[in-house]
Amino acid sequence: MTLLYKNKILLYIFIFLIGLLSSFGLPPYNLFYVNFFSYPVLLWVLLFYSKDKIISFNLGWIFGFGYFISNLYWITNSLTFQDIFKPLIPFALILIPLFLGLFYGFSTLAFSLFKPKKNFLSILILATSLSVFEYIRSFIFGGFPWNLIAFSFTDYLEFIQLLSITGTYAFNSLIILLFLLPICLFFRLKKNIKGIIFIISLLVIFSNYFWGKSNLRKYDLKPKIDLGFTIKIISPKINISRYFQNENPSQFISELINISEPDVSKETVFILPEGILSSIYFEDLKKFKTLFLNNFSKKHKIILGMNIYEDQNIYNSLLVLDNNLNILEKYYKNKLVPFGEYLPLETILLKLGFKKITQGYQSFSADDRRDPIRLNDINFIPLICYEVIFSGKINKNKKNYEFILNISEDGWFGNSIGPYQHFSHSIFRSIEEGKSVIRSSNNGISTYINAKGQVVEKILTTDKGFIELNSFKKSDKTNFSSQGNKIFFYFLSIYISLIFFFKIRGN
Repeated sequence: MTLLYKNKILLYIFIFLIGLLSSFGLPPYNLFYVNFFSYPVLLWVLLFYSKDKIISFNLGWIFGFGYFISNLYWITNSLTFQDIFKPLIPFALILIPLFLGLFYGFSTLAFSLFKPKKNFLSILILATSLSVFEYIRSFIFGGFPWNLIAFSFTDYLEFIQLLSITGTYAFNSLIILLFLLPICLFFRLKKNIKGIIFIISLLVIFSNYFWGKSNLRKYDLKPKIDLGFTIKIISPKINISRYFQNENPSQFISELINISEPDVSKETVFILPEGILSSIYFEDLKKFKTLFLNNFSKKHKIILGMNIYEDQNIYNSLLVLDNNLNILEKYYKNKLVPFGEYLPLETILLKLGFKKITQGYQSFSADDRRDPIRLNDINFIPLICYEVIFSGKINKNKKNYEFILNISEDGWFGNSIGPYQHFSHSIFRSIEEGKSVIRSSNNGISTYINAKGQVVEKILTTDKGFIELNSFKKSDKTNFSSQGNKIFFYFLSIYISLIFFFKIRGN
């Protein structure tokens, strides 16, 4: 520590590497235990420099930069499909993690304002500060709640059943607190105090584990409910670069039909991914009506993502069609991807030669309605692509439904860790809402996840095919589905109350 104290460059390199190490707790690695080292190290270094506000900010910023550059490098893959974007790759690789790292910087700056000491209060302050700024990151400028540290526990279903009560943001605050606790071993606390903290921590961890295990066991005993029809979740593997080569759409449609294997005598709903025919608008799809009529019957419904041009607006839409390509239900995407589907400050950036990453120059328009789609008395909440990452924003109108339906195009991630990170959000949403998730993704992970976050079946990014579903199990309504993100603020009020209590008691 003496060497780091004297040499700021070495200090910043060290803290960058600690942030990078922390990112390996996330999917697909899920090495959550590395954070029992990285977070205490961050706190320990901050305590040495807490009197210097600039260094405190820099430490958090660089830690965050290391964390995000390691797990968001795949963003640059979306810039490789058109030559106009390739010069931006180095900037995107560096600037996006630098920007997201600012939220860690503001967290550690806020921490330093409390003049922390080597005691339990410092743990509470940093946990609270990180939790608040991670929440802000999830909503400010449209929000990007990607790779919260809570996702380190994606593979540990017994532990994350708590999401049904707390939701992601409150759970994230608990996880940060948990990761920071080992530093107590190095504080000058009485042995009995350290023992109490250790025992209470173990009791909370094991109580949560056995409670989660009991929840999963009860759900396993629930009877299956027959859907009355078949759902086929289609997972193609059509290379996204083909959409930029003006290939005949009939070839794509034929490939999709072959993968779907329609049985004309069987009542079936076919679920295809987002933008699977992104080179054409829905109006153009009607030119290929014969392909649908020859392969699908009146007993079939087809759900797919397509672009619709309506009233001079372009919508990224989810459509429910019959075999005659009549629209039975439709949903227009509410949450658009900045730069991917629309240009912020469009009038200025267009003059500078910029465009959105997806095809065409005109930005997509967003809708504000999200009503359940009803198919044979079963309700589905529709979500397109990254709309599934927004905790507490699924069921806007609090209407009854049975399934979360997510269609996505993950080809933008390339052959990277991106599709696994995207997929992990579906597990969190299923537990929070107590609803099964149906996910159809091109070049991503297509899956059926039950209401407890258990992956019943999935098709990996390297494969193609379909998942067939004929029945499901209902789950009880969750606390989070009724309370939403208000629960995070309940937790926050408890943390703040404890901070003031310890502060007053310490003085």
